[in-house]
Formats: sequence, C-alpha cells, structure tokens
Amino acid sequence: MDSGNTYWDDRALLEWQVELGADDAIQDTPVDRYALEAAKPKPKVETPKTPAPAAEPVKIDAVAEARSAAKNAADLPALAAAVQAFEHCEIKRGARSFVFSDGNPAARVMIVGEAPGRDEDRAGKPFVGVAGQLLDRMLAAIDLGRDHDDPTRSAYITNVMPWRPPSNRAPDPTEIAMMLPFLERHITLANPDFVVLMGNTPCQALLKRTGITRMRGTWTEVLGKPCLPMFHPAYLLRNTSAKREAWADLLDLNARLKS
Repeated sequence: MDSGNTYWDDRALLEWQVELGADDAIQDTPVDRYALEAAKPKPKVETPKTPAPAAEPVKIDAVAEARSAAKNAADLPALAAAVQAFEHCEIKRGARSFVFSDGNPAARVMIVGEAPGRDEDRAGKPFVGVAGQLLDRMLAAIDLGRDHDDPTRSAYITNVMPWRPPSNRAPDPTEIAMMLPFLERHITLANPDFVVLMGNTPCQALLKRTGITRMRGTWTEVLGKPCLPMFHPAYLLRNTSAKREAWADLLDLNARLKS
C-alpha cells in the first residue's frame, strides 16, 4: 500500500472524527465506557445502626434504704444522724429545720405526734406551738413534763415525720412508709413503758389504721409496748368538746403509770 495514500487517508479520517466532535485524543484504542461503569464496585450501603437503648434509671427502694440505715443505728444520736442524712423524702427539701425529739429519752412515756408545724419548724423541736403548749398542760395535769429529769415524771416526744410538710398538709402513705423504719427504731432504742399515739398519722404508721375518734381510749400494742391512741392537741383546740375524752385518756394513762 502506498504510504502517501495511507497518510492522506488517515488524515481524512482524523478530520472526519474532529468534525464529529472527537477532538481530544486520549488513547490508541477505544475505551468501552459502559464496561468500565459495570465493572465499578458497588457502593457499600451501610445498615443504619440501631441506637443503643438508654440505660434505665436505677430505681431506689427508699423504704429498704431507710430500714437499713435505721437498723445500723446503735443509739439515739446515731439514729438522729441517720434520719437527718436520709435524702429520699422530698418533704425535707422545703423544711427549715430537722425536728427529731424533745424531752427525756429515758422517760416511761413516749408520745408520737404527726409532723412539725410552722412553730416547730422554726424551733427545731416538736410540739412547741399552741398545740404543744396545750400538750404541756395536759401532761402537767397528771404530773408529767418533758423537762423532768426523773424518768417516772418525764415524757419523751417525737413525730412520725421529722420535717414539716408543705402547708402543714398530712403526710401521704409513701412518705409515712419511708419514715416508718426510723420511727420503729426510735421506739426500740428509747424503750419506753408506754407509747401514746396522738392523731391519725401515727396510728396509720404504727397500727395501719385510721379513725382516731373510734380508736382513742382503747389500749393496743406497738412493738411489744402498751399503746394508747389519743386525740392530737391541735384537734382539741378545734373541737373543745373532745377535751372530756382526752382527760379520760390521760387519767387512764396515769393509772397505768401508777399500777
């Protein structure tokens, strides 16, 4: 084949290709772009990761913790410290003072009230308001008092709740349940001869019953101790006609003390 003719033929073909738009020479041989596309590795589709479930908050058994803390208290100061350190009772957040007890811990009579009021919250002692003053007069009528050093003439006073509930409301069953182990340990450590429950809240806590108008004046037993439910002094201030029954209960208590 004539080399000259080959040159002009190749040039003509090249010009024809340029006219067609192939104006950029890349390789000597054509490339099958479709084959290249098919040979490309498929992109890896990652399966979305399922987020790990959030850890459930640890549920605290406040009653069990109270029971353990109370059991470990060897004496009344240790019990007071354990109650004051207890963080699971929300009433504590709004109270000003910790109200543990008052009177002679060696007294034969232990009085359990409901909860501190405004005056008690300010003073840090139970039964110091108007109701407390009435209680002192009631005790004095049978020759008892919280200030007596003689255990036979003194009284030891505490409450179911050591903190004042908001707006002086009654403690709810959950709050009573979590403080009950401390109260039971309190009675055990004080070891009185007689326990007086003043009002529905201590009856609900220790006797699992309410209805103080039916229960008052009827002796029962709490933790192996003779127990007498009585009207709370605050109730007597609102219902003066009930003072007659309260006086009868005091005389009954006095008779037991002297028997």
